[in-house]
Amino acid sequence: MLKKGLSVFMATLLVTAGVLAGCGGGNQAQQPAPQQGTEAPQPDAAEKLKIGMVTDVGGVNDNSFNESAWEGLQKAQSDLGVEAQYAESKSDADYEPNLNRFARGGTNLTWGIGFLMEDAISNVSKSIPDANFGIIDSNLGGEIPPNVAAVTFKEHEGSFLMGVIAGKMTQSNKVGFVGGMKFALIEKFEYGFRAGVKAVNPDAQVIVNYVGAFDKPDQGKTFAATMYDSGVDIIFHASGATGDGVFAEAKERGNVWVIGVDKDQSFLAPERTLSSMVKRVDVAVFTVSEQLKNGQFPGGKETVLGLAEEGVAIAPTSDKNVPADVLDIVKEYEGKIKAGEIKVPQTEAEFNEFK
Repeated sequence: MLKKGLSVFMATLLVTAGVLAGCGGGNQAQQPAPQQGTEAPQPDAAEKLKIGMVTDVGGVNDNSFNESAWEGLQKAQSDLGVEAQYAESKSDADYEPNLNRFARGGTNLTWGIGFLMEDAISNVSKSIPDANFGIIDSNLGGEIPPNVAAVTFKEHEGSFLMGVIAGKMTQSNKVGFVGGMKFALIEKFEYGFRAGVKAVNPDAQVIVNYVGAFDKPDQGKTFAATMYDSGVDIIFHASGATGDGVFAEAKERGNVWVIGVDKDQSFLAPERTLSSMVKRVDVAVFTVSEQLKNGQFPGGKETVLGLAEEGVAIAPTSDKNVPADVLDIVKEYEGKIKAGEIKVPQTEAEFNEFK
């Protein structure tokens, strides 16, 4: 499946590039001297690429999309021979300094992980036009500089499948969604999930809470406890490291379920995890990095990945706790979404019109 997803994504990016042409540790970036230039160059084929990655406040070990991104760079290091580094941001004030340190230090490509970094990427890429950048989860408002490659995902499509699982598996007819911060991106998870529940169990109630942070597992645990106490028996989270607290609460109770996000998070609570909405940030980071190495960097373009491109998917470990008949229903809905028979809502307005 990974090979197939990678090949599909590679084909997508190759087309984009053709149009344009016509959790582990890492080394922290050091402050170098500025470099001059006016264009973002393609690297020489013989050059050993240096690729840097700046995390958002969740950190590189968030068990979520930052960690997945780093895994993609680690694969690039082992498979492509690049030199990979990361810098962790402790607050949003660190975004631009971290990006600057990599870009002005001769790094061939600097990644900003997460939509919270869109302003920083926009500012730094314009101030250093001879450096290449990549950003996950933002298209910079549709104004993508030629030295920036943007990758976004159809999170609502994968979240719909999580809603199907929750809607079919709930015993209390009450399920929950925990979001990190209430932004349009996270609302895609929410409304996709709610639509999936509605499709298979219109009588089920969906309780929604936003914690207001992606790096507060203690708060995630508190929110989960309140929701489980109210009768919710399944929670789907889209909250980064905050979601670790949801898993912790589910493990303590032992009679409720949790659905993970971004990575297959079943390792956090193997006996209490139904599924995870996997977002292949690792594949995106690796493939764009490989494109750069091949002289085909897709700058100035947005690549959008959904179920059809295998950019989002149901976790392969879902069959442990989800019955086969429910997974068959999930597969049926997945096919309808891929075929365009179902348009999954990603906003409140679209959800209100969803039937």
